[in-house]
Order: sequence, then structure tokens, then C-alpha cells
Amino acid sequence: MKNRHILLFAILSFLLLILFLADLAFGSIRIPIESIPEILFNRNGGNMESEILLNFRLPKALTAIIAGASLSVAGLMMQTLFRNPLADPYILGVSSGASLGVALITMASAILPAMLVSSGWAMIISAIAGASVVLLLVVAVSFRVQNAVTLLIVGIMFGTIAGSVVSILQNFSNPDAIKLFVMWTFGSLSAVTWDYMQVLLPVSLAGLGMAFLLHKKMDGLLLGENYARGLGIPVIRTRFWIVIATGLLAGGITAFTGPIAFVGVAIPHIARGLFRTSSHKILLPATLLCGASLLLLCDIISQIPAYTLPINTISSLFGAPVILWIILKKK
Repeated sequence: MKNRHILLFAILSFLLLILFLADLAFGSIRIPIESIPEILFNRNGGNMESEILLNFRLPKALTAIIAGASLSVAGLMMQTLFRNPLADPYILGVSSGASLGVALITMASAILPAMLVSSGWAMIISAIAGASVVLLLVVAVSFRVQNAVTLLIVGIMFGTIAGSVVSILQNFSNPDAIKLFVMWTFGSLSAVTWDYMQVLLPVSLAGLGMAFLLHKKMDGLLLGENYARGLGIPVIRTRFWIVIATGLLAGGITAFTGPIAFVGVAIPHIARGLFRTSSHKILLPATLLCGASLLLLCDIISQIPAYTLPINTISSLFGAPVILWIILKKK
């Protein structure tokens, strides 16, 4: 690893720490940064500041780190697998499957008890189920197709079918159910409580661990599938594990936070631009740090107005210009 890379990793790690503390400190009620370590480590409970920090801002900030890292790494894997600079974690239809699961539970108020429909766990389980169904279909197809482009088209078609079913459900649903579903699609980091974190964190760590184990094989895929086969890389098996890892990362995050736009497609390009390398041994941790930092920054900005803005609106403001820059650069 070059000295320049070590310096960049140190800067990004320090930036991540600063943004993490800022995300804990800023909000409708400001908490002094110097008192944050005391609250976190001494757990001086009982006052309003400790309740806000420990039960609201800390899980939200950790969710921002987990979601930013997971979606960014998933986006990097998809761009490597399809060798497409505009591929994102949701390109295989996993997000559409999660949306369909949530649509079924939120728009079925006529046949399900209101308590079940409004339950947070019910929405999460339905999102995981929807994402899992689409993921299993894509995995099944991945063994039958010979190239990644065909798999890309299949994933888009699965997503289109799920989106069409969601539109049909919206057409026959009442306004309250539609509003509940639309609010979910805005994305929210604050919806993840400590109970949810016990499921979200292991799922994300499993996906990230698989991604790091695949870094050498992904380097080979950059040369093309034929070259990768010549290097002795089992392409179909590698594709299978990349799809599984992406499904865990994108599906898990979407289930708990709703879809978060542009992070997965923009961050890998920012990491490549900073580190000027195509080696996944460096790009994976770089993308992880950049993604976590960006989503923390988006969360901080969303707290500035009197009313908290949806995280999707802020991440889109950062991500869309990067996409435009990629398109203009690639001509």
C-alpha cells in the first residue's frame, strides 16, 4: 500500500469520527461535544440529554454508518460484476422486492388487523421476505445464464414486475395506506431502534465480510469473464456469491431504512477518484469509509431545518451531480 493511500485512509477515518460526533451533537436540541464521551462511557442516565443521545441519536448515527458502508460496497460489487459505472445495489431488483413486501403489508389494511399493519416488525419482515424472494430468483437464474449482461436484464425485469404489482396495489388502496407506503419510500435512519440493530448489524457484517473475501476474484472480473476464466477464477460461483452479498447488504438496509438513493452508485466513483486504483483490496475499505462518512453528512444536513428532511432528498442532492459527471466524462 502506498504512503498516499495510508494518508488518505487516516484522513477518512478521522473525518468519519468527526462526522459521527457531529451527528450525535447536532439536532433540535444541541448536545455539547465535550459531554458526549461522558454520556456514552459513564452512561449518566436520567436526564433528557442522555435519553436523546443513547436512545435516538446513537442508533441513528450507527445506522447511517452501517447503511452508508453497506450500500457503497454493494454498489462497488455491482459495478465490478457488470462492468457498468452506473450500476447500483438495487439493479438486481432487490429493492423492488422489498418495496413489494412493504406494499403488501401496508396496503392490505382491509384484510389485516390495523395493529399488524402498523407494526414496525411486520413491515421489516415483509420487506426482508420480498427482497429474499427476488434475490432467490436472481440467484437461480445466475446459474443458468452465461454472462453478466443477461443477469442484469433479468434483474431489471424482476424489478419492473415488482414495481408494476406495487402500482396495482396503490390503485386499489385507500389514501392512508398509500401515504404510509410513500413515507417508507422516503427512507429513514431514525426508524432503527436498538432491537432492530440486533438484526441489521449481523446481516450487514455478513455481507461486508463476503465482499472482502471476494476482493481478488473481483479484480479478475474487471478484465472480463473470459480473462477471469483463463486466470482460473470460477466465474459462475463468484457471480453467485457477489449476488448473495449484494442481496444481504442492499436487502437488509432497505428493509430497515427504506430505499436510500444514489449512495451505492456515486460513492465507488468518489473512492476511485481519491485513491486512483482499481484494486479492490484498497477500494473496498475506501468505499466503506466514504459511504459511511457521506451518509453521516447527509443525516447532519437533514437536521438543519426545523423539520427533519427525508434522507433520500439529501443523498440525491449529493449523488445526482456525481452521476451527471460520470455521464459527461464517459461521453
